Amino acid sequence: MPKSFTGVDEVVNAVGNTLGESEWLEITQEQVNQFAEATGDHQWIHVDVERAAKGPYGGTIAHGYLTLSLIARFGDELFSVSGVTAKLNYGVNKVRFPTPVPVGARVRAGASIANTAETPAGVQVSLNWVIELENSTKPACVAETVVLLVP
Repeated sequence: MPKSFTGVDEVVNAVGNTLGESEWLEITQEQVNQFAEATGDHQWIHVDVERAAKGPYGGTIAHGYLTLSLIARFGDELFSVSGVTAKLNYGVNKVRFPTPVPVGARVRAGASIANTAETPAGVQVSLNWVIELENSTKPACVAETVVLLVP
């Protein structure tokens, strides 16, 4: 169940708080193939199952940007904000992919509110994300994203 904030002030007051963890999500070859189609990134390590089986990871892996894009899905699982007209992706300050995500693996995300900044357009909220890879000591993705909450 997502953390529900009633208005921007509650988000501002929650700086430093964690938002919890999402449910586990299995990464499928179909998802990877669809992402390849959407982006035009058909690198063999992602889409050629036979060749990738003989490659460095023993199978296909998710695109790093596919893993990053899951933050939108996980964000909806972790928090909601009422009393705003829009919650918009504003940017990414930093992103790293410490370990690849093999197709068939499961990932989940945890997030915390790093800081907020008032702007003429609304309040920018910086979130620290860690996308875990099940049974791995290294995360699949670590990112700081910025969401714009529009009043």
